[in-house]
Amino acid sequence: FAPKDRAARVLPEYSSLYQRLDGTWRFHWVRTPEERPVDFYRTDYDASSWDEVTVPMNWNGYGLQRDGKQKYGTPIYVNQPVIFYHKVRPDDWREGVMRTPPKEWTTYRDRNEVGSYRRTFKLPTEWSDKAVFLNFDGVDSFFYLWINGRYVGFSKNSRNLASFDISPYLRPKGEENVIAVEVYRNSDGSFLEAQDMFRLPGIFRSVYLTAKPKVHLRDLQVIPDVTSDLKEGSLHITSELRSQGTKAVRPDLRLSYKLYALPLYSDEVSGAPVATAEGRSTSMGTAETILTLQSPALWSAEAPHRYVLVAELYDKAGKTLLDRASIYTGFRKVEIRETPADQDEFGHAGRYFYVNHKPVKFKGTNRHETDPSRGHAITHEQMEREVFLMKRANINHVRNSHYPPAPYWYYLCDKYGIYLEDEANVESHQYYYGKASLSHVPEFEAQHVSRMLEMVYANINHPSIVIWSLGNEAGPGVNFVKSYEATKRVDTSRPVQYERNNDIVDMGSNQYPSIAWVEGAATGKYKIKYPFHISEYAHSMGNACGGLADYWKAIESSNYICGGAIWDWVDQALYNYTPEGLRYLAYGGNFGDFPNDGMFVMNGIMFADLQPKPQYYEVKKVYQQIGIEAEDLMAGRVRIFNKHYFVSLADFDLRWSLYRDGVEERSGVLDLPAIAPRTAETVTLPLSTSDLQPNSEYFVKVECRLRTDKPWAKAGYVAADEQLALQSLREREALQGGKGLRAKSLTNEVYEVAGSDFSVQYDLREGTIHQLIYAGDTVIFPGNGPRITAFRAPADNDIWVRSAWTTNGLHNLKHRVLKQQVTKLPDGSVELFFTVRSQAPYGATLTMHKASGKYELTEDKAHPFGENDFAITSQAIWRVYPDGSIQLRSNLTTNKPALPLGRLGYEFVLPRAYDNYTYYGRGPINNYGDRKASQYIEQHKSKVAEQFVSFPKPQTMANREDVRWVSLTNASGRGMLFLTDSVMTSSALPYSAMQLMMAPHPHELPAAGDTHLVLSRSTTGLGGASCGQGGPLVSAQSLGTPQLFSLMIRPLRAGDSAVKQAKAKIDGPVAPSITRDPHGDLVITGAPGEALWYTVGRGRPQRYTEPIDFSQGGEVSAWAEGQRRLISTMSFGRMKYAACRIVFCSSEEYGYEAQDLLDESPDTIWHTVWTLTVPKHPHWIDFDLYKVKTISGLTYLPRQDESTTGDVKDYALSVSDDGKQWTEVLRGTFGSDKKLKEALLKKPVRARYLRFTALSAHDGQDYASGSEIHILAE
Repeated sequence: FAPKDRAARVLPEYSSLYQRLDGTWRFHWVRTPEERPVDFYRTDYDASSWDEVTVPMNWNGYGLQRDGKQKYGTPIYVNQPVIFYHKVRPDDWREGVMRTPPKEWTTYRDRNEVGSYRRTFKLPTEWSDKAVFLNFDGVDSFFYLWINGRYVGFSKNSRNLASFDISPYLRPKGEENVIAVEVYRNSDGSFLEAQDMFRLPGIFRSVYLTAKPKVHLRDLQVIPDVTSDLKEGSLHITSELRSQGTKAVRPDLRLSYKLYALPLYSDEVSGAPVATAEGRSTSMGTAETILTLQSPALWSAEAPHRYVLVAELYDKAGKTLLDRASIYTGFRKVEIRETPADQDEFGHAGRYFYVNHKPVKFKGTNRHETDPSRGHAITHEQMEREVFLMKRANINHVRNSHYPPAPYWYYLCDKYGIYLEDEANVESHQYYYGKASLSHVPEFEAQHVSRMLEMVYANINHPSIVIWSLGNEAGPGVNFVKSYEATKRVDTSRPVQYERNNDIVDMGSNQYPSIAWVEGAATGKYKIKYPFHISEYAHSMGNACGGLADYWKAIESSNYICGGAIWDWVDQALYNYTPEGLRYLAYGGNFGDFPNDGMFVMNGIMFADLQPKPQYYEVKKVYQQIGIEAEDLMAGRVRIFNKHYFVSLADFDLRWSLYRDGVEERSGVLDLPAIAPRTAETVTLPLSTSDLQPNSEYFVKVECRLRTDKPWAKAGYVAADEQLALQSLREREALQGGKGLRAKSLTNEVYEVAGSDFSVQYDLREGTIHQLIYAGDTVIFPGNGPRITAFRAPADNDIWVRSAWTTNGLHNLKHRVLKQQVTKLPDGSVELFFTVRSQAPYGATLTMHKASGKYELTEDKAHPFGENDFAITSQAIWRVYPDGSIQLRSNLTTNKPALPLGRLGYEFVLPRAYDNYTYYGRGPINNYGDRKASQYIEQHKSKVAEQFVSFPKPQTMANREDVRWVSLTNASGRGMLFLTDSVMTSSALPYSAMQLMMAPHPHELPAAGDTHLVLSRSTTGLGGASCGQGGPLVSAQSLGTPQLFSLMIRPLRAGDSAVKQAKAKIDGPVAPSITRDPHGDLVITGAPGEALWYTVGRGRPQRYTEPIDFSQGGEVSAWAEGQRRLISTMSFGRMKYAACRIVFCSSEEYGYEAQDLLDESPDTIWHTVWTLTVPKHPHWIDFDLYKVKTISGLTYLPRQDESTTGDVKDYALSVSDDGKQWTEVLRGTFGSDKKLKEALLKKPVRARYLRFTALSAHDGQDYASGSEIHILAE
């Protein structure tokens, strides 16, 4: 800052020695270096015909035209590779970036694009005696610089400051100067920039000039510290002095430091300095000083108190001011230390992460810099919007992935409070982690170290940075050891993390652990480096973040894990255009880029335009800093726990509200006590519970709201909340019988039941409603009645099971009545009983075209399904009442009970006129069984069309959990009510699951049509299988085990109360379900508490009390006692494979457990450990067949995805009678294809246990994997 400037404002734009060069530049683009204008840097070069562009920008995106044409090359998205041709082998990098790739590659034509930039500038007259620097905050990826036709230098680190002293190249004052910048898309630096993002070249961050006096403060480093009692803070100040002049400067100079306090969240300094210090320099190097402050206001993400330090450089006499510099700083201490159990909140001894002597929790997300319109050129306004969205979602931590962001980001995180992990611009993922990794290559040591140090030197003063990261997914080698050592020579005040080699850094980390692994790690039992930070987890691709609450239940149970960062913050989609000019959010491949990694670039909890995805609200809930529990709710007592570490709850009000049947009935606001950090207090709500009605359900909602405005949210904003159950529905109204129903067969295929103002027709072929008319309105048109469904449009996270769905034909179920009977009951109602078999005619192979996002189904018509192929059997009892109510009690089961289904329930297709959707269940945002903590059981209303969520790739959406009832009405208020006797899941959309699945983008869906209402007994959760975590927990899966689903349809007339109508009692008999479990045992299930009877073949009736061995098959009939007229019958063939279980596995990656070999799903795999130390061959799995059997061998199905990692080559089989003493009975070698393999013994053997041992893999690595294993035994 110049003497006249207000240095306390700190930001460069407040300095008169700063001149921004963003704006209009001349630009020229070519596909290859040979085509570039080689002499464009000359001052006499005429660039007037060049295009004018606005810098900063990425030229690929900037050149996109409204008809989809590309003026300046193609945006390319790849995850792990670099975009130019290469191979995974040692020393491959020596062949450079200009190799000839296959012709279909984008870089075959655009081998190495070059963008040439020119502009002019004039210097202010007051800069004439100053040293002038030209600064580039970010250029992707490599550039040369000329000033006035003279070569200045180059830079190949695209995401750190490149600063050039251009003083010797400038023209006399008042004259124009010419800048020429030649930017290459690829260079040898690109080998270290293989981050998971669109690769977008150009000058994408700000360009600006700065001026310095000839003798100036070149650098100012400030390291804060606080004492253990927090009563004194200190700043260790290191000033580096430099002389740019040619004349010798007397080194005896004086330094003066003034520290100013800032109000919270403000940049306005008021008042005198709160502390000062003096220093002296007798050389033109560094000078060190300690400044202390008593009782400092500390910096944390909860209360980010900042100070401004102004440094002034004077001559020896202290009278002439030579230079002035300033920075923002904050007092805080970061440390890792051993903690005895008696000093730990949870009573565990361990090695924990502390900020200001508190073991904080990082509730975080990874963040790329991205904008759908501007690519990687992010405005200050967008950055601030992102920080505010994070603060509103209780996010307190960001991992800067995988490079340092623009400087303004750090300013915002300092100011508003975000804990940062700052990561070096180093990722060589394309060579993975073996011998080819650049982390081992001596020639790349300097780049590894320099990129790290450039980040550290640039950002060391920011209090928000609490962790340094050496890079991402770039191998474990010695270059990172050197980088770590170099970092520690500069800064020891922060720990260093590197996920690919925990041994060389200060703390442990990994990526995408399973929930089970985190639960174990949170107990401190693993031999890993603590404290532990999960650098990536909860992969938020599409409709995602299942299991987030389960992760944090474990993380918050101890201090062993200091937190984690979701992958990631925002979808990295870019806007593209159809030839007709329609704009849409595009992903890899949509621009014609090849090769590409498709949709894998869209993993945000925010859409690309920073609109929240459904999971954003779950993140806010799980990350909330206030815990709310019922203590004695009938007495109004709730327990409030302050999860903060530094601030009380003085800035929150408490609003309570009582909900009756989903509608707020009364509410109030209380002053929340100033509960101290990490403590809890009981708060009594003024509830009156004496007048609760027994025929109503009650909940209490408790909200903690901001008492005052914050920069990111107004007063009243709900920062934390909870719904507490007060009273369940105790009484329901039984439906009345009566006369007046007319029942008759219309044809051999249709049976009608009619009342005074309704009629319902049943399809006797499919066992369901064919048509339904209420009061003259056709509410179900012929053929659109409820049909059993087990399929949903796959979410991106359904990759673990989606192929199994189509292989088993879930998408194409056909329904056939096996048995039917109609009974007119004494109360005047009519009962229709159907046994229905729902099965596809054949399976299908599901593949996704990665570049287009389009699924392709290949029907396997050559192999029609038979008795042993997947089928759902329903024992459905329909009951029609005189008032038009229609009751269904359906006992559903499958012949593959271990197969996770998309859901299990019924799908209705209803006229689009009934588009007013009301439901009493969790909402208003999409929720699933493992992502529902944030959504509360209330009455929610919307249009059906509003249930659509515009995921860039359509997929499952609109699901609602814990639904009591649903209504769909037309504009006149007439329609239908659907209720259940417990809870169900519901979804209502103007598209079918198949339409959603087959559309690559929302604009490629057909026109919205009739409403597809799906009511399910269960729906599978989301999990996180799109990367690492695995599918949802078993508790959140809809399995093919017996499920009883009760449903009632009732007419709604204008003015009817849906709440009153929904309190009808569902009653009546249940026909038992009959199934055979994976062990071969027969399981019969009826209504709770019912006595069940059965017969096998023509045998005598027997009381069913426990599962029966039924591996040999046969026909079984079953009924409930007193209900012999409602008999269920099932037939089972002889089991093809032996029932077994896994009792031991030598190595399994969390989320890829050996149990997946027995789940009948080819999409799930067993894989040996790869995230921690990789064990060497052999790897083995022990199977228990429950009893001694004659074993003839096994079948092995390799993993069915594109990878061959772990495909078993050499193997051995061993047997045992006790699981301890083993005898090898076979050795062999499997082929390298993906077909089903057989390992057959020459002579069958008798044994109970079988061991499968993988001796080697086809790719030579020390991994083993597999999709399915079946034991051949009798």
